[in-house]
Amino acid sequence: MTVFIIAEAGVNHNGSIQVAKKLIDAAVESGADAVKFQTFKAENLISKAAEKADYQKNTTDASESQFDMLKRLELDSSSHKELLNYCKVKDVIFLSSPFDHESIDFLHDLGLQIFKIPSGEITNLPFLRHIGSLRKKVILSTGMSNLQEVKDALAILIKNGTLKENITVLHANTMYPTPLEDVNLNAMLTIQKECGVAIGYSDHTLGIEIDIAAVAMGATIIEKHFTLDKKMDGPDHKASLEPKELKAMVSSIRNIEKALGDYEKKPSPSERDNINIARKSIMSKQAIKKGDILTEKNITAKRPGTGVTPMAWDQIIGTAAIKDYQMDDFI
Repeated sequence: MTVFIIAEAGVNHNGSIQVAKKLIDAAVESGADAVKFQTFKAENLISKAAEKADYQKNTTDASESQFDMLKRLELDSSSHKELLNYCKVKDVIFLSSPFDHESIDFLHDLGLQIFKIPSGEITNLPFLRHIGSLRKKVILSTGMSNLQEVKDALAILIKNGTLKENITVLHANTMYPTPLEDVNLNAMLTIQKECGVAIGYSDHTLGIEIDIAAVAMGATIIEKHFTLDKKMDGPDHKASLEPKELKAMVSSIRNIEKALGDYEKKPSPSERDNINIARKSIMSKQAIKKGDILTEKNITAKRPGTGVTPMAWDQIIGTAAIKDYQMDDFI
């Protein structure tokens, strides 16, 4: 299994194309497969009266409206094209989550082959219908949702043309940062069982251990926010990884991939030479004369394992010795 790792830059570029490129560089250096941004027009996404989330109030100017904050974090069409081309040069996949219909069409026109649906859009029927009709690969985040809402969203995507095998559902929790007691990684397995889809995990916890655990449990996609510096101004920086942490996460996931194996229980290449060293054979415990009856008093099991296996113990006990044995001879 190869895990698809998305380095989520999101809005951590703070509206700067130069910072966005540095984020792409950091994602490439980490070994991530893709770097993801967010595509929206504030006017299409949010009303001017909408309040910020509490975590946004704590990480940005509380007097600034959510509309003004998002307007400041928009990337225009030319910036998208520049970042897409930069990703091509750097050989990393460019992704972006759309938040409105205009943005869906824009990303489609840019040629994106994978569409990431943000958690907040899982109950947005027209939005889901629009993306489903594109018949692309879809990654569906499920923060704040229950199982029925996940099933409903999947049904809409599939009904409108997206193949079920092209959809990966990400378990997620939409709190920045997510408390560990709210992660509920087992719910990811419930999604897999009940919906019959590929699964992954979009993580907003601090640190990297939950991502590693998710991979060990079967996640095929991991998405993780990252930033150049957690101390930067902006709503998501504090709940993001810095470049060294992102690199450590990717490295750990790649190690877990190697360790997961192929489900077959068998001796591995590295341990085969130790089989005869660590296992035992049936041997004489003392001198035995030809014709003597072999009993638990005169035979034992000792290393090495190059003789008759002790699994044949019951077949050997009670038989007559076919020759003379010295102590520690193979029977």
